[in-house]
Amino acid sequence: MKNLIRLLAFIGILLITPIFAHIPSAEEIQQWQSAAEKGDAEAQYNLGIAYNNGWGVKKNVQTAVRWFTKAAEQGLAQAQYNLGVMFYLGEGIKKNYQTAVKWYTKAAEQSYSKAQYNLGFMYCEGKGIKKNYQTAVKWYTKAAEQGLAQAQYNLGVMFYLGKGVKKNYQTAVKWHTKAAEQGLAEAQYDLGIMYDDGMGVKKNAQTAVKYYTKAAKQGNAQAQNNLGVMYENGQGVKKNIQTAVKYYTQAAEQGNAQAQNNLGLIYENGWDVKKIIKHP
Repeated sequence: MKNLIRLLAFIGILLITPIFAHIPSAEEIQQWQSAAEKGDAEAQYNLGIAYNNGWGVKKNVQTAVRWFTKAAEQGLAQAQYNLGVMFYLGEGIKKNYQTAVKWYTKAAEQSYSKAQYNLGFMYCEGKGIKKNYQTAVKWYTKAAEQGLAQAQYNLGVMFYLGKGVKKNYQTAVKWHTKAAEQGLAEAQYDLGIMYDDGMGVKKNAQTAVKYYTKAAKQGNAQAQNNLGVMYENGQGVKKNIQTAVKYYTQAAEQGNAQAQNNLGLIYENGWDVKKIIKHP
């Protein structure tokens, strides 16, 4: 019987999310430029987005930083968040984690969920600030309670691992479920593991298969491998070598070493994998 991949890992920093429903016209850019120069923070922010993405103007990340800074200094939370991202990545400005933390904090204190999440990540990783799991949990919780799936997931991992909070598998399942219901593949994969192992929830191979399948369909290689194991062993689903090979192959093609090994073992056991794939 092959082993499943069992690994829970944090999701990293969230990046700038474009907000425009359409590419701004030259007239809109002119209007924003005029308003921005008069100190309108929303217009300054919009110009920052336009220059950052090259929408309606020639892409210029330095100019994007300049406009984000003007809006951020007026207290616009989404501009403070974006400026934090620019400092974190070193886009348009020299990379500086401390300054990223500064701007994330300003936006987080205005309840901007993405900034709260990123700030939690900075405390969790000790980037730009002293590592503090308790403070990471605090900020993840604030963002999670606002419904941010990535924060719900990372908070679940904190409870699973007992970092900054007492280990509690039931609470981990709660937060992973909330994130999984929003379609987050990492949470769906982890829930598969938890149902498979009976951690924080009653062991249920069928439900494990359900969540592995959801994550696998989104291209999660670890879930694809684990789903292959379930089909090969007939756990929670009818045994089906053809389907096992299908999922092993999907994961293996993404470079997943365990899936590559599992395919190798099927060859070793005398199965004609090429024939299986051609005639499922």
